[in-house]
Amino acid sequence: MNIYSRTILNFIFWFLFMLSWGEKICIFSGNANRPLADAISSETGIELGDIEISRFPDGELFVKFLSNIIGADVFLIQPTCSPPNETIMELLIMLDAAKRASAARVTAVIPYFGY
Repeated sequence: MNIYSRTILNFIFWFLFMLSWGEKICIFSGNANRPLADAISSETGIELGDIEISRFPDGELFVKFLSNIIGADVFLIQPTCSPPNETIMELLIMLDAAKRASAARVTAVIPYFGY
C-alpha cells in the first residue's frame, strides 16, 4: 500500500466519523500536491473548496478562503515535500487563515512530513 492509498483511507475514516456527527465538511489543498487532494475529493464525493494562495511583492504568502467555512470542519491537505520550508509555511498560513475565517475545527492532513 503506497502513501496515497494510506492517506486516502485515513481521510475517509475521519470523513465518515465527522459525517456521522452531521457537521459541515470542507476540503482544501495547498500547492504541494494537488493530485492527492483531487483523489481524496473524488473518493469522498466532496468538492475541493476554493482557496486563493498568492504572494505579496516581498515574497510573503497570502491565503484567502473563497468558500464559506464558518462553523465548518476544515481539512487542509498539504504534504511537506520539497521545498519543505515553503510547504510547511504555506500550511501554517492556511491554518491561521482558516481559524480567522471562523472554522469550527481545522485538521491538517500531512501525508509526508519532510523533517
